[in-house]
Amino acid sequence: MELQQMRYVVAVAETNSFTRAAERCLVVQSALSHQIARLERELGARLFERTSRRVRLTPAGEAFLPAARQCLDAAERAVAEVAAAVGEVRGRLAVGLIPTLTAVDIPGALRDFRREYPHVRISLRVGASDDLAEQVREGALDVAFLGLPTTARPEGVAVRELARDRLVVVVAPDHPLADEPAVDLRRLSSEVFVDLPAGTAGRAQSDQAFEAAGLVRDVAFEVTSADYIARLVGPGLAVAMLPSAYAPQLADVVTVDVADAPARVQYAIWSRFARTPAATAFLGILDIPVEDRPAS
Repeated sequence: MELQQMRYVVAVAETNSFTRAAERCLVVQSALSHQIARLERELGARLFERTSRRVRLTPAGEAFLPAARQCLDAAERAVAEVAAAVGEVRGRLAVGLIPTLTAVDIPGALRDFRREYPHVRISLRVGASDDLAEQVREGALDVAFLGLPTTARPEGVAVRELARDRLVVVVAPDHPLADEPAVDLRRLSSEVFVDLPAGTAGRAQSDQAFEAAGLVRDVAFEVTSADYIARLVGPGLAVAMLPSAYAPQLADVVTVDVADAPARVQYAIWSRFARTPAATAFLGILDIPVEDRPAS
């Protein structure tokens, strides 16, 4: 069994096509197909079901794929560790962040990192805090930046608190609340809201605050990206509660303080067990201490 064969399997699984996988791996399709067939003979099981219209993993392929990815990641880490031992940082850096991150300047940090470590391949994923934390635990991300309610804390990872921020309400410019210096949750409970999906960390801080105050609010609109919230608030369809440091970035809305607003905490997290040289270097660019401090 060879690493190249595993790369071919992963490529076919991710593209659902032998042709596209060969293009990604820069080989002719016949060579890729031959290597996968050779691997299947060695394993004694077919990894893919092939028809004229589609390619998909068999149950054996589903079982093989996670282990193949782990082997490829381990090989890549080994190369990166050797490079680090001779004073070079190579390999990959996978960073995840929430769209409302304000505690650190990710574009600026990546600019400085790229200038100093040009041989590192960088991937950036934007998503929800819970999903990003899980990807760090699984090793799919090296570093992630989260926003959580004060009642929650990342688990199973090394963690550093970066900043705390209160929520504000954003409304349309012609909304009756637009001229108010501040409002409270009771007043807001009569409004129609747009928010992130129920159950997400970005939604939980607002839900918990209204529940703790004994109030019920109407979340008539759910969106998966905080960036889209302003596009519903601006025309007056709804109001929204967002972090105060993030809200000024939005156009065509008005920000109003909330007297009894909930707060959120922004964290940097990384693996407790396998911090890569690239991850260590990136955290250094951000001046984030990397002494192991696992979350409870």
